[in-house]
Amino acid sequence: MNQPVKQPFAHTPGLDEHQRLSAVASLGDPLRRKLFELVRESTGALSRDECAAALGLPKSTIRAQLDRLVEEKLLLVEFRKMGAKSGPGSGRPTKLYTAAQSEVSASVPPRHYDLAASLLAAAVQRSMDSGEGIEESVSAVAFAEGRRRGAEAGNIHQLLADTGYSPEPDGNGGTIMANCPFHQLSREHTAVVCALNGSLLSGALEGCSDERHSLEPDAEISHCCARLVPQES
Repeated sequence: MNQPVKQPFAHTPGLDEHQRLSAVASLGDPLRRKLFELVRESTGALSRDECAAALGLPKSTIRAQLDRLVEEKLLLVEFRKMGAKSGPGSGRPTKLYTAAQSEVSASVPPRHYDLAASLLAAAVQRSMDSGEGIEESVSAVAFAEGRRRGAEAGNIHQLLADTGYSPEPDGNGGTIMANCPFHQLSREHTAVVCALNGSLLSGALEGCSDERHSLEPDAEISHCCARLVPQES
């Protein structure tokens, strides 16, 4: 089953999707990740010097990485005077770091460009071998694959989830598909990909022997070009 791709750590409230992806990318750097884990696991705020000593690295290197983690909203900064002295002459406050996010994750919508490529290649081959029009070939190949997958899944909602459509109830007995597995391709080649998608889903309904639902275009087309609607009895 294809699930959203999970990156290191869990959910980060307060960050939007772009910020979560940026944070995960930032933690892809091994040193930055070690530094983040050091601060996160500390029982108190850490200074740059403490981080440098713990990791055995130059203070200048640590400073640059700390600044990046603060920029990515993974660390928070506070200033506090250290030691017993206070008041005038006690020195400048020390810059300290604490974890803003205890855990970080990003869920990347699943894409299945390999499936689209396979279906389109098979359709071209079918057209070349039979002389059938490419539109008819795309429809036939996608429908057959959808029917095969539907029979294997046995349930249309399970198939939609497995294939990356992220099905969600629409509140009226139907289902919207919050993700298009062929997103980028559909933006660049809308007519071809949406035709392929429609045939794939039609075949899936037949393969699942699901007579309770039918397909219709999604009026908003914000994610996927089709939705499931309940059949009128």
